[in-house]
Amino acid sequence: MSVADTTGTSRITKPVVTLRNYFDKPFDSAVAAARTCYSSRVISPDEVTDKQRVAIGSATFDGGHHTVFQHAHFEFGLENVSRQFVWNFLHSHPFYNSEQQSQRYVRMDQVQAYIPPLSEEAHAVYTAALEKAWDYYRLIGEKLSPRTRDVLYDVWKITPQTADKRRQRIERQVDKKAIEVARYVLPVAAFTSMVHTISGIVLHRLYRMRNSGDTPQETALVIDQMVARVKEVDPLFFERIGKGPLDLDRIPEQKYIRENNPERTRQARMEFDRELGSRTSRLIAATPDAESLLARSLRYVLGRSESEMSEDAALDALLNPAHNRYRLETLNVGVHSPMMRVLQHVSYTFLKKLSHTADSQDQRHRMVPASRPLLAATDCPEPDYITPMLIRGNPDVEPIYRQAMEEAWEAKNRLLALSVPPSLAIYVLPNAAAIRLVETGSLLHLMHKWTMRTCFNAQEEIYFASMDELEQVRELHPRLARYLGPPCFIRQKLAYPVCTEGSHFCGVRVWDAFPIVERKL
Repeated sequence: MSVADTTGTSRITKPVVTLRNYFDKPFDSAVAAARTCYSSRVISPDEVTDKQRVAIGSATFDGGHHTVFQHAHFEFGLENVSRQFVWNFLHSHPFYNSEQQSQRYVRMDQVQAYIPPLSEEAHAVYTAALEKAWDYYRLIGEKLSPRTRDVLYDVWKITPQTADKRRQRIERQVDKKAIEVARYVLPVAAFTSMVHTISGIVLHRLYRMRNSGDTPQETALVIDQMVARVKEVDPLFFERIGKGPLDLDRIPEQKYIRENNPERTRQARMEFDRELGSRTSRLIAATPDAESLLARSLRYVLGRSESEMSEDAALDALLNPAHNRYRLETLNVGVHSPMMRVLQHVSYTFLKKLSHTADSQDQRHRMVPASRPLLAATDCPEPDYITPMLIRGNPDVEPIYRQAMEEAWEAKNRLLALSVPPSLAIYVLPNAAAIRLVETGSLLHLMHKWTMRTCFNAQEEIYFASMDELEQVRELHPRLARYLGPPCFIRQKLAYPVCTEGSHFCGVRVWDAFPIVERKL
């Protein structure tokens, strides 16, 4: 088993951080940028003197004028980091870019996961839980194949007469869909790898906040290495500006983690679930008079009077892809369009419940931010998880899946009984663990999200959440939702190809009947 372990009791595989690309002279570049603000020309980093480094660098940073430190970017390679760390800390803000190894499409053959410092007895419980999770992953992946094959053969109309080449292509999809669902039993401690790019000021923020959240021990192992790699290429970038990490006693959330009480948490969950009802995502707030507001805003942008452009005409000009060709772009250009920017004046807020693995994808829509739970502060003894549709009602798989969930929570509870801190014990929870969140976005950015996530190729939970959201917006603001849907629905009769997924076409003519469509897989 490959582990990241600081106890020395196992073969050690710690997080690996490499600096793949970086700006030359990032600190001098920031000082030169600051000087340029008060110069008749652009100042070069080569012109910066040591006196200016002292006088301008720290004064600019300490005064809160941080944009000059945003120019320099650092591209890191991160390996052997847990998905819990990525979800909880690395992707919990909007100012980054990541390309991450996919558990949906990459088979996780090896038991590879983060293991924190633990006593000998706790270490045995923890590692046994990881090994069991991988055993269930392999078993469920095998047992899901028959049902997955039946559904895909039905969608693609595969018969004994179907050509071998086409049948083989569908068989490859069977394997991918099976592991996509089987991954729900893997622990959030499971390793991932990625290319991760951030600006200099974001790196300073991450360093300052590395003791916050659910994963302070692992976060320190990763962020300290990121800082060290930057210091190797430019020591001034941290020596001349910034402060060290906030101490744990200055992190306000730590109080609530320490005071976690199962009964209190159960009550909070009941209140959330009662309000959510039967939906995956429930609309709880929206901009009043949104349709009128958008029409009025568009008229102001275009210099048109109400008598010249009615509300219906304005909304049609804004949202109908036949009239607004920006809607047909696969490149998300909305924020660069004077017309489309009016969509930022309307916003919607939703309650949502997703699995940890689905929410890890949902949070990548960085312009639709959410307040996500501290798992260490909201943990309860009882299993609390999401079951994928391929498993629900499957007599060969659902009992095994339920047993995997129960054993994961038993391991977590056993670790807590051994005095393991909650922030460490929760690492053995599965990807299926339920995440309750509140999410808000402007119509501009939600529209992009809904376009991507009402496609049948979208992760199933996010798909159903997006369909939930569109249905409720359609009821509240029908003129705004009329032209919202997947790319094929928007592009039909207007652009070719209708489906933008190429060889990944789902096999269903969704555009013929959207939103009255059935997703079988």
